[in-house]
Amino acid sequence: MGAAVRVADGRTFAGVNLYHFTGGPCAETVALAAARAAGATEPTHLVAVGNHGRGVKSPCGKDRQIFADLYPLMRVIIDSPDGLVSVLAGELLPAGYDHRAEQR
Repeated sequence: MGAAVRVADGRTFAGVNLYHFTGGPCAETVALAAARAAGATEPTHLVAVGNHGRGVKSPCGKDRQIFADLYPLMRVIIDSPDGLVSVLAGELLPAGYDHRAEQR
């Protein structure tokens, strides 16, 4: 899996997943981390693509929670029955866990 994230100033950052049977960072998280490491703090768009011609893929639940917590207004490109669409990251996880409400 590979992912790309575009940030507010127009730069693009890429990431690939580090697959291991015990888990590992997803491509989307790696791309966001690469952007953050380069000083970018406003990701605007993100897309993940599967290898071997698998096309655009929807993010997993863990990534959806990260997006909702950190970048709810980022646009995520996903496949739908009507083709590719762009949705707000915060809308990918309806009724998600709100970690901010648990902070004291």
